[in-house]
Amino acid sequence: MKRVITYGTFDLLHYGHINLLRRAKEQGDYLIVALSTDEFNWNEKQKKCYFSYEKRKHLLEAIRYVDLVIPEENWKQKITDINKYDIDTFVIGDDWAGEFDFVAEKTKAEVIYLSRTPEISTTQIKKDLGIQ
Repeated sequence: MKRVITYGTFDLLHYGHINLLRRAKEQGDYLIVALSTDEFNWNEKQKKCYFSYEKRKHLLEAIRYVDLVIPEENWKQKITDINKYDIDTFVIGDDWAGEFDFVAEKTKAEVIYLSRTPEISTTQIKKDLGIQ
């Protein structure tokens, strides 16, 4: 079984997120989503989420491409997660291109940067709704 992992906040879930998850799942048989906790988003990313971690987790668990949702609590846990869950492929949006090349150097996992859906983003949705 080929295992894939991706990371993200997935706030205000939209079709760009679904596209990313579908394409991530196409890279293997089992998709794990490491979902940024509220504390991690606020303390490390200076992001306030519209939906709580638990609500975002429930939304992700309802998506057929997602097999398991785990918490992302810090930047450094990627190597630990990849080893713990025996991950073959680490997938992330191409807005992070090059940032996680070290993962391939420190683990057996392949790193793939997937292109984002260009016309949609949570940042733009929040801006349009005046909730930033």
